[in-house]
Amino acid sequence: MISTVAHVNLRGDARQALEFYRSVFGGELVAVTYADAHSVRHPDEADQIMWGQVTSSDGFRIMAYDVPSSRPWSQGDAPFFVSVRGADAHEITDYWKRLTTGSTVIVDLAPAAWSPLYGMLTDPFGITWVLDVTAS
Repeated sequence: MISTVAHVNLRGDARQALEFYRSVFGGELVAVTYADAHSVRHPDEADQIMWGQVTSSDGFRIMAYDVPSSRPWSQGDAPFFVSVRGADAHEITDYWKRLTTGSTVIVDLAPAAWSPLYGMLTDPFGITWVLDVTAS
């Protein structure tokens, strides 16, 4: 079973956005900083959100992160990703293989510090997809 979630891309205020969404919809907020993931490239970004999510018992779910300064970002341009998450590595790998057709791979599907498998690509229609296996 997989789930599809809107994944918003911000710069420096992902935590505030997630806290706002939690105040509106309720639920649990989980936030992993770049420091938590041992992925700090710029010391001033260590406490920014590398991966965050709000999940409510009513079914609301949203993800957010702070785009690092090493990547281009402009508010309103590419404001979201489509995130496909699942527990089965084989299933996620199969989706990945099919989605790569005609797409530009940004991050190869491979193990990451926060996930058994993680990959990012932009499809032929300009939509950026993030596929990953849920960490236990």
